[in-house]
Amino acid sequence: MSGQVTVSVVLYNHHQDEIASLFAALAKDPMISRWATIDNGGAREACRFAHSLGAHCLDPGRNLGFGAAHNLALRELAPLGRYHLFINPDIQMENGVLSELVGFMDQHPDVGLVMPSILYPDGSQQRLCKRLPTPFDLFLRRFLGRFGKSVFRARMNAYEMRDMDLTVIREVPSLSGCFMLVRTSALQEIGAFDERYFLYLEDFDLCRRIGEKYRTVYFPDVAVHHGYAKGSYRNIRLLRLHLTSAIRYFNKWGWFSDPGRARLNQRTATISEWEISGQNGASSIIRDGIS
Repeated sequence: MSGQVTVSVVLYNHHQDEIASLFAALAKDPMISRWATIDNGGAREACRFAHSLGAHCLDPGRNLGFGAAHNLALRELAPLGRYHLFINPDIQMENGVLSELVGFMDQHPDVGLVMPSILYPDGSQQRLCKRLPTPFDLFLRRFLGRFGKSVFRARMNAYEMRDMDLTVIREVPSLSGCFMLVRTSALQEIGAFDERYFLYLEDFDLCRRIGEKYRTVYFPDVAVHHGYAKGSYRNIRLLRLHLTSAIRYFNKWGWFSDPGRARLNQRTATISEWEISGQNGASSIIRDGIS
């Protein structure tokens, strides 16, 4: 079961003291066969530290953006392991997390992507499980703040899946790019990140493309800590990137007519509701022609 996972970490203006704990964990995790860092700028020191721990260090010479940098690592690490982990440098991960996630995916070949519980550094829960958004959902959440959330509380609760029990393993249509363990065969089938998104919404896009063929699952039985920043709420350049990505996302999938969004958003069943035990304990499903 060891050595089944390859890993990529995108760096931008990160220093060694910020990433030392994560990189030490990646270097010693027996589930990981190879891992790579990508320097999108200002992270030479951190990359040198990663190299000293055995990482492949990639320097494209410019900021490629989040998805394109991960895609570069995928090409560098090929052939990949059975699973690939996209992970942010501000994640803190305990030993055994990957083993649990890989074991779960081994038992459920219909699952293409899994994310664990994501906690703030103080241990409180981050609300990173979401339904696929409409343009209005993103507008409410980004621009109307507490007023919008108060007036449209039911809508925001549904978008952020506050109407669902997230203490159980559950299918979720949109998971965060800060920690995505993806089945490599799924990436080979549907492709990796769409590089038209420089930053933001590339994870929504990847989730829904994987979700068309596989299940995308939230697995709260294990947790990692994440220093979530919400950069676009404080930086005008990041806000522009966020808006640009939103326009590209809805141009691609549909602004008001998006049948796929409605279909995928309905799939929020728990494991106990959709699991059918198959041969050797592996699950099989009969849904949308997949069995």
